Amino acid sequence: MDRRKFLNSSSVLGGAALALPGLALAQQAPALITRDSMRPQMAHGIQSGDPTADGALIWTRSDRPSRLWVEWATTASFSNATRVRGPYLMEDSDFTGRVDLRGLPAGQEIFYRVVLQDLHNERVLSEAVNGHLRLPASASAKAVRDVRFTWSGDTAGQGWGINEAWGGMKIYEQMRKVNPDFFLHCGDTIYADGPISAQVKLADGSMWNNVVTEEVSKVAETLNEYRGRYRYNLMDANVRRMAADVPQIWQWDDHEVSNNWSDSKDVRGDKRYTEKNVPLLVARASKAFHEFAPLRRTADVESDRVYRHLPQGPLLDMFVVDMRSYRGPNTHNLQTTENEESAFMGKPQIAWLLDGLKRSKSTWKVIAADMPIGLHVADGKDAEGRDRWEGSANGNDGPPLGRELEIARLLREIKRAGIKNVVWLTADVHYTAAHYFDPAKAQFSDFSPFWEFVSGPLNAGGFGPNAADKTFGMQVVYQKAPTEVNAPPTNGMQFFGQVDIDAKTKAMTVTLKDLAGSSLYSKTLAPQRS
Repeated sequence: MDRRKFLNSSSVLGGAALALPGLALAQQAPALITRDSMRPQMAHGIQSGDPTADGALIWTRSDRPSRLWVEWATTASFSNATRVRGPYLMEDSDFTGRVDLRGLPAGQEIFYRVVLQDLHNERVLSEAVNGHLRLPASASAKAVRDVRFTWSGDTAGQGWGINEAWGGMKIYEQMRKVNPDFFLHCGDTIYADGPISAQVKLADGSMWNNVVTEEVSKVAETLNEYRGRYRYNLMDANVRRMAADVPQIWQWDDHEVSNNWSDSKDVRGDKRYTEKNVPLLVARASKAFHEFAPLRRTADVESDRVYRHLPQGPLLDMFVVDMRSYRGPNTHNLQTTENEESAFMGKPQIAWLLDGLKRSKSTWKVIAADMPIGLHVADGKDAEGRDRWEGSANGNDGPPLGRELEIARLLREIKRAGIKNVVWLTADVHYTAAHYFDPAKAQFSDFSPFWEFVSGPLNAGGFGPNAADKTFGMQVVYQKAPTEVNAPPTNGMQFFGQVDIDAKTKAMTVTLKDLAGSSLYSKTLAPQRS
């Protein structure tokens, strides 16, 4: 069966309740109850995430207390399928749950289907929902195929929600159509601080009509409102279709909580918020993010950790970083020494990243960042009237200061360790660009030249371009941005990036694409020997 047809089909797992092991009560039942109104529902679809050579995460959400079951095979016919019993989906997780499938065959196409078992009546099973994913090769594989993946960020922001008459969040369908091995979401997976109204008047006088739910009609403050933002995005058919067909790698940034949040965030003057306790908002936001993200959780020593290493075979290593959780407060960003105030990723994460890069034997090392390195991203003024900065750049084109000190140390150590073929991918600024960091044109030059590519947004307002900081010699090789502030999706300024790694030459080609799937800019990078 063609995998597209497979994804559009569904069936009851096993055909009868006795197909599920360990259910004594169900085995006594004369027949399976199949009326749709009585079955558990997966209205928000299914997702797979964090693929590795031997495993992937499978996620879903029920509408009632249920048990999650997953069946997987290497063929769409499900011959010789393996059935896995998953967790209970209960109120404490908003009925979300995941199974970490392990022992999968490296490099294979995996077909899977998800079924829910009603805990009020074990004879009642949901209709099966089909999914598909493609695993990377093992690190030691001799024969490997080409690698392709997409990346972008910034979903449903600035009041631009699901406009079904326009086709919904159709950039997700464009990404699915290029048949990537996975999709990297570089943060701002929701806009918890951006209310969505029923209508927005466009410049030509026409109306943009949003689907609206109670939870997205105001800023998120309660746990249910943060959860409601993720439920909202999954109401879109394009998002659900891609999530069922393509594994995802998620990271987060600020809008999962509130705009530009850091230890200096203060909402006491923001009348939209009745809850003024920012750490409590962060806690609720983090819980909702980890419930809905198709992300493999770490051990209890730091169960909400987002930064992680995801090996993708001999050609690619993915290092997903977190520039949000460990930063100091947003300040004027001109500190002369590294300290708690100037922290951006923080010393433990930088040490983890350097260790992983040194150990990597893959040709390409991609650092998935939630913010660009060299673009000015402002955050208003501080109490003394000085510019306050959201990113690592600080508007000072001289030697590294503030958060730039941490970036400088990272880049210097990458050079000294002889680590080659490091590429940065990011989103955040709501336009697309290709940046080349040239030590010959930098104020700080103790690093090897590298590329950073930017792409986004995904059904959010278009902005930019941002000013470039010169400390690390950033050269804007290409950029495309709207001429208006908060440009609507209808103007086409929605972007994603596509990465292709050739298995024979090991060259990496990065292509920046728009809402129509058109190629705007392409750069082929030849691998360097370590």
